[in-house]
Amino acid sequence: MLERLNLDDKVVLVTGGGTGLGFAMVMALAEAGANLVIAGRRQQPIDDAADSVKTLGRDAVAISADVSDSGQVTNLISKALSHYGRIDVLINNAALVSDNVRKPIWEISDSEWQGAMEVNLNGAFYCSREVSKCMSEAGSGKIINVASGFGLRGGRDIYMYCVSKGAIIQLTRVLSFSLARYGITANTIAPGFIPTESTNSDFRNTLPPSGDFLPIGKLGIPEHLGPVAVFLSSSASDYMTGEVMIVDGGGLAAGVIPTGYSPIVALED
Repeated sequence: MLERLNLDDKVVLVTGGGTGLGFAMVMALAEAGANLVIAGRRQQPIDDAADSVKTLGRDAVAISADVSDSGQVTNLISKALSHYGRIDVLINNAALVSDNVRKPIWEISDSEWQGAMEVNLNGAFYCSREVSKCMSEAGSGKIINVASGFGLRGGRDIYMYCVSKGAIIQLTRVLSFSLARYGITANTIAPGFIPTESTNSDFRNTLPPSGDFLPIGKLGIPEHLGPVAVFLSSSASDYMTGEVMIVDGGGLAAGVIPTGYSPIVALED
């Protein structure tokens, strides 16, 4: 049965793959046998991630791209196809987490709102639109969108993040229904409280280090997402589509957090 989790020679494209949750997924995928296309806005982190993949004996190519720009997404997919000839799995992980994300609605500017939507939602749409062409021609493919527990619940004054991540879940559902006839599945990973290097420091300081407010008793780490990404990228998940896999230590199942505890900002990449 375990051979169905094997990703030998599969080509997986991960946006935002140079740091945080994206990097953790990249490494888990490489350990499972995949070759990686690692995309991100900053070249150095994705180059470093590609070097880490190669130390595991897998191939990787780092391609700088801002997924909020559809032209750069077209270039990203073109370069990936030129290098590997196909893309078996797309993981839309790139997202924007603003330090000033928590504010009353009347203080949110047009540019703040649009900036968050352009990266968090438009980027996933552009990448899915572009990669679905080659996947449909191949007759198979998997699209995995990274949302958040905040896409399934409200957060006080966390407008852009909650709305964009909720929209990602709906995008996944429409993709799953519309692309199934081409052999393409689409699923969502919804992480919970998982601090990374990009986590707002003020928010990090408000969290009990033990994660006492979660049923599992501890905060998540990026490596918790790796096995889930491997499963959804593998043939073991072939009969799953349109689903949301929640990785949050039981937070949503228990009402997220005890009464009276209010996180300041979202933590995920």
